[in-house]
Amino acid sequence: MSSNPARVKIAPSLLSANFARIAEQIRAVEEAGADWLHLDVMDGHFVPNLTWGPKIIADLRPLTRLPFDCHLMIDAPERYLRDYREAGADSITVHWEACRHASRTIQQIKETGARAGISINPATTVASLDELLDDVDLILVMSVNPGFGGQRFIPRSLEKVRQLRVRLEERGLDCAVEVDGGVGAENAAALVMAGADILVMGSSIFAAPDPGAALREMRGLLECVR
Repeated sequence: MSSNPARVKIAPSLLSANFARIAEQIRAVEEAGADWLHLDVMDGHFVPNLTWGPKIIADLRPLTRLPFDCHLMIDAPERYLRDYREAGADSITVHWEACRHASRTIQQIKETGARAGISINPATTVASLDELLDDVDLILVMSVNPGFGGQRFIPRSLEKVRQLRVRLEERGLDCAVEVDGGVGAENAAALVMAGADILVMGSSIFAAPDPGAALREMRGLLECVR
């Protein structure tokens, strides 16, 4: 089972960018053809790291017209949905593991006007999402344990992407499958063939001397996927 390569989006992850040069790096990937910008929000509780709150996202918003794909790796995300939407989030993804009432949280995201996403950690099964598939706009498969950039891709994530694609197509659902963690040239094509629609890339883009060139190279690689 595969998705259509023409639909595949590349979402550079700003967690891996150089914040001393953030405007320059955002401009470079936007000019190179990035589709979204991925913003990882971490609270030091749900994951062992801290990143940014709504103010930083609001400050970044004027730097680009690219959609902001906000990934909330935080406890009780329902408390902050409106804040992130008002800061400029176009998509808001929460973790299944962090939501006491996931269906209600998804509905609350939709009420803000943002795309609603649900994410699962590597130890969470695809079957856990069966009751939510009809409600979400995207599903984010974590292919590393969340909390830090630069980790190695967990190979069994490919099978989870395949399982999701089968489930979605069996139900006739128009829901995107996103993958985040260790995504790069060595596995991007396989993920697309497995059914991924959105590839989040951090170190593979921003650790390169020229992030724009790295993104264009990745786009060329994906255009060869059949």
